[in-house]
Amino acid sequence: MTRHLLFLTGTRADFGKLEPLAIAARDAGHRVTFFVTGMHLLDRYGLTVNEVRRLSGVGVHEFLNQRPGDPQDVILAKTVMGFSDYVTENRPDLIVIHGDRIEALAASLVAATNYIRSAHVEGGEVSGTIDEVFRHCCTKLCACHFVSSEAAARRVMALGEPEETIHIIGSPELDFHARPSGVTIDEVRSRYEIPFSDYGIAVFHPVTSEQDSIGAQAADLFGALEASGRNFVVIAPNNDPGSAEIFAVLDRLPKDRFRVLPSMRFAHFSELMKNAACMVGNSSAGVREAPFLGLPSLDVGTRQTNRAEAPSVIACKASDRAVILDFLAGHWGRRDAPHQGFGQGTAAGRFVEALARPEFWQRDLQKAFRD
Repeated sequence: MTRHLLFLTGTRADFGKLEPLAIAARDAGHRVTFFVTGMHLLDRYGLTVNEVRRLSGVGVHEFLNQRPGDPQDVILAKTVMGFSDYVTENRPDLIVIHGDRIEALAASLVAATNYIRSAHVEGGEVSGTIDEVFRHCCTKLCACHFVSSEAAARRVMALGEPEETIHIIGSPELDFHARPSGVTIDEVRSRYEIPFSDYGIAVFHPVTSEQDSIGAQAADLFGALEASGRNFVVIAPNNDPGSAEIFAVLDRLPKDRFRVLPSMRFAHFSELMKNAACMVGNSSAGVREAPFLGLPSLDVGTRQTNRAEAPSVIACKASDRAVILDFLAGHWGRRDAPHQGFGQGTAAGRFVEALARPEFWQRDLQKAFRD
């Protein structure tokens, strides 16, 4: 039976995780629509709505939910209003959201209050910041759960969710990394004007609960990277509060050794990672995709606290210059054994298998806590 699946995406990161699921659902015959909002529609972050527009065979609805400087509670309110209007008019069979951002929380609230079936992707994970609170709120609001690991499934059950509503599929973005990217590293370097072949990747996002210190953390981290003498491709931070302070640090980096990009197409980023010497920062890619690819990574700060389970991941504070320099000296260019603790790149297939089961659509939307 054909269903209407509505995927909400607010960032380049969650689109990379939702796209494999959407493609698989589309190819299985379902009608797929993306509700596109958040930093996708902001010029400074690469106007990544274009990535969604390139996906064939799906509908796209765009909603501007913020202006620069809007606090998160205002963004939440705006997103609830816009998303509610859309689902009231279009009434999808299933709303699919990902992770722990404010847009995901808004969609979860709208789905729950309108009794529309919803699926939460990558619930049950821990990070040690307010994002973790948002993630667990989404879990409690959503009807079913597509998680990345056995540990995540146990945490979702600890939140009172019935085991039969939980599907372990792995991390969906690994589906992309498990196959050839379709581009060469020379094509990637040409497209993004990357002047060096020996490089690390650095991504450092704001931590909303650490706005007072995030600029100093960025200065410490990138100061150490600059002192190392190495080359880096830097992906700009997301649009959370504190991003302006990080941008101020990035603007001062020497351009001959730091290529700063607002965003990258996912296939190109995958190929960039496959050919990098290491990864540094606080992106989930450093504790999820990098270990899957055997790429050594340094997890900096608190944003991914407790999410790094792979032996190839080393954690430190942004102020730990000696640790950062030791990591770059000892791990640069090294390859570790691939880590499959978050799946084997088969998430999309498992997702559509769950959708094909009649009981998936028959479960009562009235939730009850399961002890």
